[in-house]
Amino acid sequence: MVAGQGRAGASPSAFVTGRGRDAATGGPDPGALARHPAPPGTLGFSVLGPLTVHRDGRALPLGPFKQRIVLATLLGSANAPVSVDALTDAVWQGEPPRTARKNLQVYVSAVRALLAEDDPDGPRLTHTGGGYALRVAEDELDLLRFRSLVRAAEGQEPRRAARLLCRALDLWQGPPLGGDLRRSPRLAEEAERLELSRLAACESWAEAELERGGGPAVVDGLRGLIERHPLRERLRSAWMRALSASGRRAEALAAYDDYRQLLARELGLEPGGAMAARYRTILAGDGRTRAVAAARPPVVLPPDLADFTGHGGELGSLVSLLRSDGREDAAAPAVLLSGPAGSGKTALAVRAAHLLGDRFADGRLFVPLRDADGRPRPLPAVLAELAERTGRVGPSGPGAWREWLAAHRALVILDDAPDEAAVRPLLPCGGRGRVLLTARGQLGGLGPLHRVAAPPPLGAADSLRLLAGLAGEDRVRADRDAALRIVRACGGSPLAVRVSGMRLAVLRRVPLREFADRLADPAGVLDELVSGDVSVRLLLARGWEELPKERGRDAARLAAGTDEGPFGLADASAALGCDERHAVRVVEALIDAGMVTSPRGEVTAQAARYELPHLIRLYARDREVLTPVPASG
Repeated sequence: MVAGQGRAGASPSAFVTGRGRDAATGGPDPGALARHPAPPGTLGFSVLGPLTVHRDGRALPLGPFKQRIVLATLLGSANAPVSVDALTDAVWQGEPPRTARKNLQVYVSAVRALLAEDDPDGPRLTHTGGGYALRVAEDELDLLRFRSLVRAAEGQEPRRAARLLCRALDLWQGPPLGGDLRRSPRLAEEAERLELSRLAACESWAEAELERGGGPAVVDGLRGLIERHPLRERLRSAWMRALSASGRRAEALAAYDDYRQLLARELGLEPGGAMAARYRTILAGDGRTRAVAAARPPVVLPPDLADFTGHGGELGSLVSLLRSDGREDAAAPAVLLSGPAGSGKTALAVRAAHLLGDRFADGRLFVPLRDADGRPRPLPAVLAELAERTGRVGPSGPGAWREWLAAHRALVILDDAPDEAAVRPLLPCGGRGRVLLTARGQLGGLGPLHRVAAPPPLGAADSLRLLAGLAGEDRVRADRDAALRIVRACGGSPLAVRVSGMRLAVLRRVPLREFADRLADPAGVLDELVSGDVSVRLLLARGWEELPKERGRDAARLAAGTDEGPFGLADASAALGCDERHAVRVVEALIDAGMVTSPRGEVTAQAARYELPHLIRLYARDREVLTPVPASG
């Protein structure tokens, strides 16, 4: 089925029966494609079912088995780089031949030839950073449309949420990456993840449909799923609620008893608290909306950025880490994402939380640790907000919060932590809950936790894509050279590129070359990077004010005494006017404060390369009036 077919009140039967597939061949229904033809010259990709590619409604031949594995792997990470190692592992399952790299190049060339067309945005399949990336628009790939519709449904009123989720589920044409592709263990794992996403979307649809009174539709829609996933608690709870809402209370109570016995027999466990509460509600015959709403998991997240660009590798690593860390016996149930201001930490964390909806059934929360003026919030205020968001009554101290977090499979983003003391009482001590911290500094006093470095600056291509999404694709395409000058002046900072795009979206009559000329003077860049109440200079100033005075002057000396780009220890020593031993301590202190970045991997201090992020360099040069550095020697 094509997006747009779903409607609130309809059962997403495609999820259960594979609706939209040809009954004789098991492939895409050609009648459905004919009824919804694509615009001339466009490509359509499908992985939510058999792997297919269409141009002008005509299926393209996808070639031999290993070539199709390459294409499917690239589509699974559309618009993000896939390393050569990952592609090799997908094709040869850890036992590549000596000619693997050359063979892989042949498969990539064949895929590139298959997709070849006159595209004003350049080639779709490009080599980048030791891997390959396949550029696909959201309306071209069913997986991207599915994810977009699921995200759009979050936080909506029940009728609209049910409609959006039904449209998302109508995109499925059978088991994802069906057929022989699952002989690749890597693609089999990807297919399993997609199946779980589909199952979570169906559960969300059922809950939204029940909120609007659609009990019978949910009974029909979940019947087959219950048989295939008998231990899925959220699914079973929705099934019980649907039966009860349809006047089949005895069946709902029997469904709970079946589940309780199955859980005890298979896992030696009792039903969870939410499931037991559902049973008591049905047993008491209380179907009031208030009781139903109280059972819904809290989801309080900022909207996902529709134009989130780049950093696919970092996002994949973060999602993978949080997924694997969902075990109750994990040693470090917290993750710290740290890096300089404007590097995209918060956007990355929020995107990860949206993608992890199927993993944290008891809720996902976003709690800022600073107020609107950038000042650290008092711990009691943060704890009170957490208590309110999770519907808890009674004590709201650190102990009560940790007890709740240990008992619930929830993900909590604590954003922009000022220091260790602000977050130490909020971290879990084991159990089911997970915390994702973002901070400019390294918060070295915390442990144990997983540490993830902030994503590197955006490359030119990703920066241009982000700018075009805000300022207008036609506008950027018409003056690509000026657009390149703008994003280079932003130094790869997602925040700076976004602010530039937002400002250009308002200044529709200002040519891109004029705005690029304004950014050409380094002394004026920060004055231009303002759009409404969003100011890059203000954000940098808040971080600077938290530095000890001597560290601010050290950062200013490094900005004045080193060239743009990476610098070594000898360069830092000369800029600071001190010996290398002292320079190491200064640079490492600035790394801890989120003012300097360093390469990943282990290197000696003498061999390390450091970097002042571009915007911090500009601000440091503006901020501090330097005293002369004594000549060395």
